[in-house]
Amino acid sequence: MHQEKIQQVIQEVKKVVVGQDRMVNRLLVGLFTNGHILLEGVPGLAKTLTVNTLAKVLHLGFRRIQFTPDLLPSDLIGTMIYNQQEANFEVKKGPIFANIILADEVNRSPAKVQSALLEAMQEKQVTIGETTFQLDRPFLVLATQNPVDQEGTYPLPEAQVDRFMMKVHIDYPSKEDEMEVMRRMANMQFSSEVNAILSKEDIFAIRSAINEVKIAEPLENYIIELVFATRFPEKYGLKEEAKYIQFGVSPRASINLNLASRAMAYMEGRDYVLPEDIKAVAEDVLNHRIILNYEAEADNISTRDLVRIFLDKIPINKSVTLK
Repeated sequence: MHQEKIQQVIQEVKKVVVGQDRMVNRLLVGLFTNGHILLEGVPGLAKTLTVNTLAKVLHLGFRRIQFTPDLLPSDLIGTMIYNQQEANFEVKKGPIFANIILADEVNRSPAKVQSALLEAMQEKQVTIGETTFQLDRPFLVLATQNPVDQEGTYPLPEAQVDRFMMKVHIDYPSKEDEMEVMRRMANMQFSSEVNAILSKEDIFAIRSAINEVKIAEPLENYIIELVFATRFPEKYGLKEEAKYIQFGVSPRASINLNLASRAMAYMEGRDYVLPEDIKAVAEDVLNHRIILNYEAEADNISTRDLVRIFLDKIPINKSVTLK
């Protein structure tokens, strides 16, 4: 039943968004596993439109926050306002009090704003004055950033980037998809109306079902081997790749690989994980957690390149004893 509703959600989003099936899939994986998603791509690739459309298909509270250099923490979480009639201070809650937050161009705001967002992402709470408020569940941050224009941007702290379950790189559409986009948007009567499909209860039920998806021990071992290969590549015979890596991934990588692969299996209608499920999400889960050195930048090597090499060279049945 829930798989049918998931397919309905995808079809509703496709009414508006063309050719971004992978992005929609990853957003749903994040929604069903309580994981925040960071979308990276050049302007015009429908990142904001996709998140907006997905929010309409869900019976959830949605807020869009445009991150700018002059944004203040109070603009995000709220502030204390003096009530003259009552002669006391009252809390005015900010836009963070919603189920889905679209943090548009998240890397354009300074450290204090990122700190406030980090508490919300990790603790599912915010602190205004001396009072801490719990956020409504589910709570999901879907953030976008532009990799091209770095003027006026602030690099996200590694601790905050690590809180994102996946960092999804959005590519240009195919010729056929772009033709369809052009025709749709050139039609002055184009409608972006969609039907709401999933409720909070549906989402929590799907999360419970994903918890029941089985992952065999050899596949659990495979996840651990992939994670440790980023930390100790020389021990896996990856000497060429080792010279580019400053730090490997954190334990959140193995946790999120497990969660994301089980969500992929469930969305495919299975109650067990296949190796293909792990490989499908590995790049998105690992790429933002590997920290490269200057030599990688000089040789034009990206973390995505390295993850693909790890997937190619680390066999599922391989077991390396690290001393």
